[in-house]
Amino acid sequence: MDKTLSLSEKFYNRELSWLDFNYRVLSEARDKHIPLMERLKFLSITASNLDEFFMIRVASLIDQVHAGYTKKDIAGMTSKEQITAIFKKTHKFATSQYSTYNRSFLPTLKKEGLKIVTEYEKLTEKQAEYVDTYFMQEVFPVLTPMAVDSSRPFPLIRNKSLNIGALLMDKKKKDTIDFATVQVPSGLPRVVTIPADEDNCMTIILLEQIIEKNIQKLFLNYKVLCATPFRVMRNADLTIDEDEAADLLVEIEKQLKKRQWGEVIRLEVEEPIDKRLLKVLRRDLNMSEDAIYRLNGPLDLTFLMKVYDIEGFDHLKEPPYQPQHPKMLVPGKNLFEQIRERDILLHHPYESFDPVVHFVRLAAKDPDVLAIKQTLYRVSSHSPIIAALAEAAENGKQVSVLVELKARFDEENNIVWAKMLEKAGCHVIYGLVGLKTHSKITLVVRREEDGIRRYVHLGTGNYNDSTARLYTDMGMFTCKYQYGEDATAVFNMLSGYSEPLTWNKLALAPLWLRDKFLGLIARERENAQKGRPAKIIAKMNSLCDSGIIEALYDASGAGVEIQLIVRGICCLKAGIPELSENIHVRSIVGTFLEHSRIFYFENNGEPEYYMGSADWMPRNLDKRVEILFPVEDPVLREEVRHILDIQLSDTKKAHILMPDGHYEKVDQRGKTPLNAQMYFCKQAMDSDTPSNRK
Repeated sequence: MDKTLSLSEKFYNRELSWLDFNYRVLSEARDKHIPLMERLKFLSITASNLDEFFMIRVASLIDQVHAGYTKKDIAGMTSKEQITAIFKKTHKFATSQYSTYNRSFLPTLKKEGLKIVTEYEKLTEKQAEYVDTYFMQEVFPVLTPMAVDSSRPFPLIRNKSLNIGALLMDKKKKDTIDFATVQVPSGLPRVVTIPADEDNCMTIILLEQIIEKNIQKLFLNYKVLCATPFRVMRNADLTIDEDEAADLLVEIEKQLKKRQWGEVIRLEVEEPIDKRLLKVLRRDLNMSEDAIYRLNGPLDLTFLMKVYDIEGFDHLKEPPYQPQHPKMLVPGKNLFEQIRERDILLHHPYESFDPVVHFVRLAAKDPDVLAIKQTLYRVSSHSPIIAALAEAAENGKQVSVLVELKARFDEENNIVWAKMLEKAGCHVIYGLVGLKTHSKITLVVRREEDGIRRYVHLGTGNYNDSTARLYTDMGMFTCKYQYGEDATAVFNMLSGYSEPLTWNKLALAPLWLRDKFLGLIARERENAQKGRPAKIIAKMNSLCDSGIIEALYDASGAGVEIQLIVRGICCLKAGIPELSENIHVRSIVGTFLEHSRIFYFENNGEPEYYMGSADWMPRNLDKRVEILFPVEDPVLREEVRHILDIQLSDTKKAHILMPDGHYEKVDQRGKTPLNAQMYFCKQAMDSDTPSNRK
């Protein structure tokens, strides 16, 4: 590899690469081969993605600028340069979002019998009467108008809340103009169905439109000069000094309250907006021009998820997929017995997550089970796993649960679960100081006729029964002794200060995993240099670790064929002569969110397979507790390779990273059409199993 290359010649900026990913999601919203309602969901996802990106990533960069931090990123950009580039790209992105909404979705929806009101004035007399009545009966009693004058300061606008800003003129003092704001109530439906018009189309109107057009009724002594929706995005990146926090749970609870009032980092306004009104918002929210987004349509496009749920349009949706019973499991047969017979591989959401829930439930009730230990990062709001753990403790079993309180945007949820588990008698651990515990592992200790046996579940995704229907993940059950011994060592390390001298099978971050990956990559490089078979296939969410990327560049230079399946951020440059000409990168964006991490190393014709919880990112390798585990059963290895091969053959949902940095959909000419996700759905519903499929 040419050591003289600059950082910008070797790496892409992380944040701009993430925005490229959101463009790939937007491309699904614009793909007319996809059913219309499914396309609505993709546009909604781009909006929620962008919100989180600003609240965390952009907020962090702004904090760095405030702190005078000048260190450059992986691509040689300062924080200030990154912010400038991000604002430029996100303004263009917002234009594309609203062009898609206005020019594609609105007319197509209307053609299909669903009309979204864009101009209040065009309501029929019957519709206008209905909306005005709805406002007075359902909305007006809930609203709290907030005027701003010498005695009432500018109110605190909650993060992500939708508001109506207005300029008012006192009917008695006509030379005075005041500002007022009304928060659109989050407790009321934002999407309101109203009587059909003369076209007999189902018609919906947004709550903020109803309030905006009836706002005069809130300020009877004033003349409303103008009124426009606006929305702010605040810094939601929690800053917690764990060394100083006497009680981490209490400290996080306090920080969560501050999230609503962090520094404003983005202001969205609906066009057209009165210049005087915008001037007031900009001044009182202290916004730069670059941070103001003038949007040609309704703010916060996540409301499209509610539109998707409207009944009567199933013909515009993909038929819902029902996760299938895993082929490796025999229905009705004791799960512990099946795990004793062989390791078991699970592929979610194509195969059901129910066996994982059943594993914990069975352990909770089984009189021979002595202990259950589990790590929890994100769980659902009505988690059956939490209920099973609580039941196990109540049944007298030793239950230890690590609940990661620092799981971003799930902190509040996890605090609730932690308190509930403690009340049930579980021993709850709140993670390690300075580290997030992101690993996915469950250990069940059971007394059997031939002694104590440890059953282990290891996974690439969270113990969340809801997201397990939306995210693609892998899981493995085993009761092999060396895995069980390592699992015990993991929990002893998390709950105390005990570190094993050696590991049998598992590799953990932050102490050992980076070296493990670098060693595996180096071995492939050495094999290639000696003319031996050498290949790497790696699937992950994000790739932005400079050390790993440099190692991949070195391996590519030695002739190692490298196939990467990276859903989101990719700071590596692919296909660059004398740098990465043997590296190929693809991103798959489809119905399900690609979430599994799978790694294949050729190893001179004796391939090794690994799965785990970690992406190739500095935070995963250096600042989190992560687990990488090998897949050693020959049948399971064959299935894992099959999964990778199908993903590498996808011609429908794969986007290929080109040498100039942009992504292109696979050229389908001369290729057999293949949608990997739909293939796996069909495979799960077919009768073949990994052991008999040729």
